[in-house]
Amino acid sequence: MTPEVGHYALVLALGLAFIQAIVPLYGAHTRDVALMRLGSSTAIMQFVFVALSFAALTRAYVTSDFSVVNVFENSHSTMPLIYKFTSVWGNHEGSMLLWVLILALFGASVAAFGANLPATLKANVLAVQAWIACSFYLFILLTSNPFLRLPRAPLEGRDLNPILQDIGLAVHPPLLYLGYVGFSIAFSFAIAALIEGRIDAAWARWVRPWTLAAWMFLTVGISMGSYWAYYELGWGGFWFWDPVENASLMPWLAGTALLHSAVVMEKRNALKIWTILLAILAFSLSLIGTFLVRSGVLTSVHTFATDPTRGVFILGILILFIGGALTLFAWRAPLLRQGGLFAPISREGALVFNNLFLTIACLTVFVGTLYPLALESLTGEKISVGAPFFNLTFAPLFIPLMIAMPFGTLLAWKRGDLYGVAQRLMAALGVGIVATAATLAATGGQHVLAPFGIGLGFFVIFGALIDLAERVALFRRPLATSLSRATGLPRSVWGTAFAHAGIGVTLIGIVCASTWGTERIVAVKEGQTVTLSGYDLTFNGMVQRQGPNFRELAGRFTVSEGGSAVGTMSPSKRTFASRSMSTTEAALLSRGFSQLYLSLGDANADGSLAIRFYYKPLVLLIWIGTLIMAFGGILSLSDRRLRVGAPKPAKAKPALQAAE
Repeated sequence: MTPEVGHYALVLALGLAFIQAIVPLYGAHTRDVALMRLGSSTAIMQFVFVALSFAALTRAYVTSDFSVVNVFENSHSTMPLIYKFTSVWGNHEGSMLLWVLILALFGASVAAFGANLPATLKANVLAVQAWIACSFYLFILLTSNPFLRLPRAPLEGRDLNPILQDIGLAVHPPLLYLGYVGFSIAFSFAIAALIEGRIDAAWARWVRPWTLAAWMFLTVGISMGSYWAYYELGWGGFWFWDPVENASLMPWLAGTALLHSAVVMEKRNALKIWTILLAILAFSLSLIGTFLVRSGVLTSVHTFATDPTRGVFILGILILFIGGALTLFAWRAPLLRQGGLFAPISREGALVFNNLFLTIACLTVFVGTLYPLALESLTGEKISVGAPFFNLTFAPLFIPLMIAMPFGTLLAWKRGDLYGVAQRLMAALGVGIVATAATLAATGGQHVLAPFGIGLGFFVIFGALIDLAERVALFRRPLATSLSRATGLPRSVWGTAFAHAGIGVTLIGIVCASTWGTERIVAVKEGQTVTLSGYDLTFNGMVQRQGPNFRELAGRFTVSEGGSAVGTMSPSKRTFASRSMSTTEAALLSRGFSQLYLSLGDANADGSLAIRFYYKPLVLLIWIGTLIMAFGGILSLSDRRLRVGAPKPAKAKPALQAAE
């Protein structure tokens, strides 16, 4: 009966979502407090029923209930317990259930923690969230029901896709969905503001924590997905410009722009209309990413669904929400009062510059990702847009953005002194120049752009440190005074510094791994040694191992440096009999922030074994930098000003502020 309970719980959640979508909206229109409060209780109960539905599917997987079609197609009784849990969302139907679970969680969080929101705004936000929920509940129930039964329960399941039998499945999709779905709150706030016809600095204060949380989850989700692909696929790459990877990058870029735009709106009551548009676009791009993954338009290791019916349904959701939101924006945005003015050389101006380049970069990725699909659907011609296009168009856009980044935090609001800021950044510029020159000298001048990238990364990192030093008056006041001022700095200031420094760290890792990484693809016999970048790799033979639901053929290798052993590596090939599939499991050996990477190829007729041996200098900085960025987000999110939210206005303003 458990699957039936899960199914009916989802139906009840749909019913509650319909109530939440209509009643609070009507209550906000009529100013009926009781009807508006109903939105909070239905949002919380909706989450309870979705959680019950998700728990029912999880129980079916854990107990290997193969009478459920979804469990039969994606599980096996001998799978480790952790993979039985992760199999719940390792398929299309289960992943969509995880999507609505997170959607309901965010809606319930607004209901529970939005006590300081104006009643009408809260009611409208919860109503918009419910309309989104209704569409996805209907999508699941009509096209992707995870609780369908088989007439007769098979004795064994077909097993989960071997590529997905990895701890990465436990981390990457939930974090990614928390980011994707988290932007729905910013979207709902934007639509609610357009419905109400009022937007002010308090609105920006309310929307920032939700946007920041979504951005933080998406940052870590993309990072963990990159690391998962890096070690799982056996190619040694960390980013392939795969269309589905791009689908996650686009909302991240829009969300980053939204965070900075919301700061300007909160501090200076400016960029109102632009901030509303970014809030709509961030979630719209998340929906487009969902369409690309779930519709069958793309064939990728990331995609689950290939049913065109589902694609048509999701396309209808896109038209409804993106088209409807942009139509409402075009109608209501001109009626919103414009914000304050500021000089081009100011912190606001720097943040506008930031937004300009982020949105252009997002547009570049959007065109490069969707143009081949549109061309193929219209003309039947197939073209490939890959790394060369994105490296030539996307990368140059980030150079001026990163140069401007340290200036933005040091410029004053409204009107800044560019020359004075440049003087304060001379130390960071000096560090960047020294790093560039040292890299050029160390590499013999073989590359020009790469040392510049290293210098730029150091400039960004030390620019963030100088911002902190200026705020605490380091070296201008006694050390005790500076330390006292440091402890009194708002956490959002520390968060900004960490986030910016993390970008610099990631840049250094990307440049080093991409430019100076080395590789050898060779065939070795037992006892032979391969040398790469000062490391000696000796092949010691093969060994057979039996896993819980696979057989594994593993290689044994010893790694030496300067004649001394520094570690062992054991890459393998796993064969999953139930799926008749094989996977390649790479072996990693970290040396500081660098890594040795080894994967197995095929055995040759002469008894030798093909291997791929890579040296990835400072590659770990790529993911360490993203974790530093996320830590900065945590610090900012813990700032009391964001946790408490904006104070309620002392005097109610008119519902619609007409532009004069």
